[in-house]
Amino acid sequence: MSLYQFSCLSINGELIPMDTYRGKVLLIVNTASKCGFTPQYKGLECLYRKYRDAGLVVMGFPCDQFGHQEFDSEEEVEHFCVNNYNVSFPLFAKVRVKGTNADPLFQYLSNTARGCFGSKAIKWNFTKFLINRDATRIKRFATTTYPSHLSAPIEKLLHTAQ
Repeated sequence: MSLYQFSCLSINGELIPMDTYRGKVLLIVNTASKCGFTPQYKGLECLYRKYRDAGLVVMGFPCDQFGHQEFDSEEEVEHFCVNNYNVSFPLFAKVRVKGTNADPLFQYLSNTARGCFGSKAIKWNFTKFLINRDATRIKRFATTTYPSHLSAPIEKLLHTAQ
């Protein structure tokens, strides 16, 4: 199975095949608008603006599974992200990231890149998955890993031959 076999709904309801991002370095993040870690949107946007021309795509997937810290509608999420953090990276429709009804993409990510002590489950908002250009390596970063600490691993992947 490959990451490129999945498709996801954009925040505006458009079905986007992950294959669209083939050859890019991806940073996939489950996000929430009303979380103590929500200010990470600023750092994610900084990474995106700094590295997008080199091939990085940050992808935000809103999730309401942790303390109900997300708005009810995608429109509210998008409005919040754009107006408060000037988010320009791709945002997707709200997803479930854990449990039996988890989005297939997040099931795949959780099984492929395990967390602390080999855990599959995503524990909280702003868990990050960094994926190389051919989607053969996926590394998970915890909620407490701030985007500013991801510059070195992103640069390494951006400078690795395709």
